[in-house]
Amino acid sequence: MTDFTEDEQRALSILVDMIIPASDAHAVPSAADAVIFTTILSDAQRHRDRFGTALAALDELARQAHDDAFANLSADQRDGIATTFREEHADDAALIASVTAQCYYRDDRIMLSIGMEPRPPHPLGYVVEQGDWSLLDPVRARPAMHRKTETVQG
Repeated sequence: MTDFTEDEQRALSILVDMIIPASDAHAVPSAADAVIFTTILSDAQRHRDRFGTALAALDELARQAHDDAFANLSADQRDGIATTFREEHADDAALIASVTAQCYYRDDRIMLSIGMEPRPPHPLGYVVEQGDWSLLDPVRARPAMHRKTETVQG
């Protein structure tokens, strides 16, 4: 259940499709796929006010530049508006991108396409290949970044 308006849903669908488009090469859908988009709307509901404000700002940018709603613009026009939106509303754009990516990679089809079992990480966990631990040497060599405190004995 969502209380996003039809116009908001249409604009958001176009926007998430721009964030993660379909790939024929990898045989995966875009983030605007019906199943994935339903998940995005559900998760976005937790941030309803911010999403509503962001989508209103996106529409306002479109109206200022092209005298029409974002969803009604051509693909080229939308690209320019989306770029301006990311620059002028970076936090809101980051939230939308984050929710989109999280929902996208929860989809079983996407997990399978990247060679992962479509399951939660626990209780089985995932195998993580060992890396080069020497990459941490510069961090270990840095001076402490915290203030030492005295231990109070009672």
